[in-house]
Amino acid sequence: MQTERITFLTTPQNKAAIAARAAARGISTGEYIRRKVDDEDEEPTPEEEAELAALVEQVNEAIPKMNESLDHMIATLRDTHKEMDIFLCEQGVRS
Repeated sequence: MQTERITFLTTPQNKAAIAARAAARGISTGEYIRRKVDDEDEEPTPEEEAELAALVEQVNEAIPKMNESLDHMIATLRDTHKEMDIFLCEQGVRS
């Protein structure tokens, strides 16, 4: 039988989010929090470990592509800035 109480402060938005998550699972807010606390003590299953490893691999593969895309965007912005400077100088707006 559960007889002890724990009280903690949170924002109204966080409280509403916790209550919504609990309601979506058809359980009380207290039961939702108890389950979340209990889940923190468990080690990931081999399936979860494999899924996380696959996600890490995908992220590691994506990072160089993202860097390349950012470098391309930076170069494009630099070129556009130069073109705008030339145009504004030709129009007499900038010297």
